[in-house]
Amino acid sequence: MSTFWCETAIIASLSGSGVPEAASGVRLETRDGRITSVTANVERQAGDTKLQGVVFPAAANAHSHAFHRVLRGRTHEGRGDFWVWREQMYTSASELTPEKYEKLATAVFAEMVVTGFSSVAEFHYVHHQQDGAPYPEAHAMELALARAAMSAGIRLTLLDTLYLNGGIGSPLSPEQARFGDADVHAWLRRLDSLRNAIAKDFPADRVSVGAALHSVRAVPEEDLKVVAAQLPTDIPLHIHLSEQPAENHACLEAYGTTPAGLLARNGLLSSRLSAVHSTHLTQEDIASLGQAGTTVVMCPSTEADLADGIGPARQLSDAGATIALGTDQHAVIDPWIEMRTLEHGERLGSGQRGRFTPQELLQAATHGAARSMATPVAKPALEVGSVCDLMAIDPASVRTAGSRPLQMAFSATASDVTEVVIGGELIASRGVHSRLGQPGTLLTDALKELS
Repeated sequence: MSTFWCETAIIASLSGSGVPEAASGVRLETRDGRITSVTANVERQAGDTKLQGVVFPAAANAHSHAFHRVLRGRTHEGRGDFWVWREQMYTSASELTPEKYEKLATAVFAEMVVTGFSSVAEFHYVHHQQDGAPYPEAHAMELALARAAMSAGIRLTLLDTLYLNGGIGSPLSPEQARFGDADVHAWLRRLDSLRNAIAKDFPADRVSVGAALHSVRAVPEEDLKVVAAQLPTDIPLHIHLSEQPAENHACLEAYGTTPAGLLARNGLLSSRLSAVHSTHLTQEDIASLGQAGTTVVMCPSTEADLADGIGPARQLSDAGATIALGTDQHAVIDPWIEMRTLEHGERLGSGQRGRFTPQELLQAATHGAARSMATPVAKPALEVGSVCDLMAIDPASVRTAGSRPLQMAFSATASDVTEVVIGGELIASRGVHSRLGQPGTLLTDALKELS
């Protein structure tokens, strides 16, 4: 058993209102990485680990491409759009080996941990060698990512991605060859083999496997039917959806419907589906995603960086979808900036403030994101039975001074994270990883091996 004493903590309502509240002098008892007792307004006891500041549940990162971290600060010369950026991304993907990827992903995951994330859904499609041939060691790239997550101490849902076409009706390009499988059945077999390999070598509460469809551009309709019929029902499923108008236009031309309509037509809209971005939707799409109880993963800093547009987050939430947050291409790794940017996008698009409450933003960054994964589900407030994944925020920095604890989504940044606890273990303090040291040093070293 381990115990923590928090100066202030965001806990489940003591009054039964259902709204989280900030309480002082909160003592947490934990066993096997879960919270077994929450007591407020008490003194610190001998042996308690003190967490200074305001303690929140740690964040969950519902969408990540770890290797995209290579591109931060390197893609801003001249003008362009998503499609120009994508060519630079392919160059980075071409340089990866299992060894380089493990080193890079360890650094990226360490950066996530010190900024307050305790879990991540890694949307992974760099499966094979550059010519598309499998590595001699089965699942070499996937196992490298799993080892990286274990080294960093972050919970990983490895989303093994089906990627068959370069575009609707187009074969994979040479740059995409390493992303593909022979066909959907080969992917399903490889997915099953990967699940067995991960289950054998890694603890289930730390590393698990989910599935992803890259997009309707990359998976033909006949293969969507196979996925709907044969994908195991006990794993999450993610897809990039309507990130770009060009994707919608191509889908309408080929299939006579939108990407969301295509998924609905093939029985793939459900509460286990996470639709990433969902930036350019029709009103019918919004209603369908909401009625299905789909999770919609917004990545506001990436969508801004790539000029994708502002997605209809408020409308989706009102329709019944669960909103989650991710960092995608890691232009920023900061759960607080993602929360704030989600609301700011809504304000810019609507001309209204308060489109999402601070509690709703915290919900999106914790429970909303974690429910899209196969790792233990986080809660938006500390309560008995939850995993003991915590982040403490300095309430007296130049950014947060004067902020009410429950409104820190509008003032805090990752620079204000003082401690991070994962599974009851203090794993980061003041930006330093307890096992790995300074993530900046790790990143600098890993990036030297990539152009």
